[in-house]
Amino acid sequence: MRDMNDRTCIVTRESGPAERLIRFVAAPDGSVVPDLKRSLPGRGCWVTANRARVDEAVKKQIFKRALKDDVTASPELGALVDQLLVKRALGSLSLARKAGQLTTGSAKVDAAIRSGEATLVLHSTDAAADGIRKLTQARKAVASGGGPVIPSHTLFTTAQMDLALGGVNVIHAAALAGSAGENLKKHIAALTQFRGDSAMEPAQNTMDALKDTE
Repeated sequence: MRDMNDRTCIVTRESGPAERLIRFVAAPDGSVVPDLKRSLPGRGCWVTANRARVDEAVKKQIFKRALKDDVTASPELGALVDQLLVKRALGSLSLARKAGQLTTGSAKVDAAIRSGEATLVLHSTDAAADGIRKLTQARKAVASGGGPVIPSHTLFTTAQMDLALGGVNVIHAAALAGSAGENLKKHIAALTQFRGDSAMEPAQNTMDALKDTE
């Protein structure tokens, strides 16, 4: 299908890989819906995977022109995309745990960082500053010693992480090497990118953050 291959943002008019854009289609009721899996039938259009760009497309009624139909884009479309990205990321978090590619708890996360096993660190929004600082120091030590730069994100509440992991009071977690861990990293990057962070360049962001701790 042509629209699946023409990955040009209807807002910026810039082309890019599918990972940097979100596909939208018209539902049978005429509403505009996101197609994160890029599998829904019908004419589609693409928007840069960023909340501000989606909100702009809604405000300026660009979806009508792009989909060539009298469609309705809800003012809450951007919020809906965010919710779906959160749900997908939390699902990946759960799958990583089931695959044995996730560890939780400050001590275990610290050990995973220092051993080189951790590929991504997550802090809950309820995490204490001191706990984050200690794990940041561990990440800094690994990077300074010539090891990998491990990205870190604070995206979910403790309640969200608890629900996804079937645990109690999950504050810190680390993804480990493996396909499930890599899938989690990809979905975390998509969520942070949508919210406005440069998630596709985590190494530089992390190095900047680590320098701030010096």
